[in-house]
Amino acid sequence: MRNLSDDDFIKLSEYTRQRFGIDLSQKKSMVESRLKNYISEKGYESFPSYYHFLINDKTGTEATALADRLSTNYTFFMREVEHFNFFRETILPNLASSVISKDLRIWSAGCSSGEEAYTLAMILNDYFEKDRSKWDKKVLATDISSPVLELALEATYNDDQIKDLPGIWRMNYFEPVPGGKRLVKKIRDEVIFRRFNLMEKSFPFKQKFHVIFCRNVMIYFDNEVKRELVNRFYDCTAAGGYLIIGHSESLNRRETNYQYVMPAVYRKG
Repeated sequence: MRNLSDDDFIKLSEYTRQRFGIDLSQKKSMVESRLKNYISEKGYESFPSYYHFLINDKTGTEATALADRLSTNYTFFMREVEHFNFFRETILPNLASSVISKDLRIWSAGCSSGEEAYTLAMILNDYFEKDRSKWDKKVLATDISSPVLELALEATYNDDQIKDLPGIWRMNYFEPVPGGKRLVKKIRDEVIFRRFNLMEKSFPFKQKFHVIFCRNVMIYFDNEVKRELVNRFYDCTAAGGYLIIGHSESLNRRETNYQYVMPAVYRKG
């Protein structure tokens, strides 16, 4: 199979931008390396023949496979720990005193293999331990990649992956299984995993979220896509709710109605 031409790369990168929001315009070699063997294995004769099938596949199966191939999934427990501390020490006390319905809605957007969402679930379990029966506090965790969602649902990690967690968590929330340590069922049950494309023009959620974590996801988006996504996040954030992004990310305060709280943390007034 011949190499990926500039014209074919432009078509593929524009497709991924429009479909998934991922900006690959400077990553030709990565796109080629991740797709070349796959395209050959699937029996396509060339990148153009693959692209022709991709854009004409009404089932969406090939688009899903493409997203799985091109999305970058990297996360670990306690990544950017300051956010979790702020969630525990500031956000939860505010919500506990202001959410009369006792129905907390937390969204981990771009959850990858689940470490962020499960960390939130453990913090929630600790914080509301005495009033557990009074609160509905499940975490919605979404990602565009089906393989990482399968890993997240399995919730099994080796010792190195959980070494930075508090010892009390490792003792109370994990149990030995073949291949490592698995999160106990009461924590797994607190997280709802769904495949979801953040480029959906309108989000299907009936209720608004009190906290949205979308960390180290928008670094793969260009400014236009990022601005549109943040506006959709704002629309589905409850009054007084928070958006938390990655430390390497920032919002243009002239283009969003979120109020700046601290680096990477914003609030809806």
